[in-house]
Amino acid sequence: MSKVSTGSTKRAKRRQGPAAPAPPAAPPAPEPERGGRAQQKLDTRRRIRDAAWALFTELGYDDTTTKAVAERAGVAAGTVFVHARDKADLLMLVMHDRLSAAVDAAFEALPRREPLLAQLMHVFQALFAMYGEHPLVAQAFVKAFPGASGPNGERLNALTFAFLHRVAGLVRDAQARGEVAGDIDPLAAAHNVFALYFAALLSWLSGFVSLGAALDPGLKSALALQHRGLRA
Repeated sequence: MSKVSTGSTKRAKRRQGPAAPAPPAAPPAPEPERGGRAQQKLDTRRRIRDAAWALFTELGYDDTTTKAVAERAGVAAGTVFVHARDKADLLMLVMHDRLSAAVDAAFEALPRREPLLAQLMHVFQALFAMYGEHPLVAQAFVKAFPGASGPNGERLNALTFAFLHRVAGLVRDAQARGEVAGDIDPLAAAHNVFALYFAALLSWLSGFVSLGAALDPGLKSALALQHRGLRA
């Protein structure tokens, strides 16, 4: 192979022109989709909720700490406070989802052809059954809920107002059947019904009567009297 002189090599490089530009840098990796971050937040919330429920039922509300909830959920202690303002608000978080599920299930299985009194008892019986699974947690909740102002307490207040409107819907349906007087305000009637339910719930949780007695004859008798006043 013949040798190429240094001068020839330099002239060849000048004829080739400037060096080719470097290839463009790879585009930055895309940020995770917002949906992924939202799902991660929901998963964390679920872990915290489940951990809190497990500890509330195992140790009791008073003996459960937010630190223990964080450890059980596998999150930093401060992460708990992203989802609940304090321990009371954590209890609201736990109970919101349980109450929402119980109410939805009760209305889905509602005996639509039955009179109003039977429908109301069906709904409240489902709620009493839910509370009856863990009475001590229920007792702590009923004590802490009135006046709850944390973010989960506010969600529970919204859930309560939604429940009142669903009960008002039952009263409105009874009006359409001619069972309830047409001049009755359905929402006002729903408020009265809810007050009777809450009084019966307190009588049980306070230890004055058993769960069964608070529901029947306690709540049933009170609702029957209210129903009598609503009749057309």
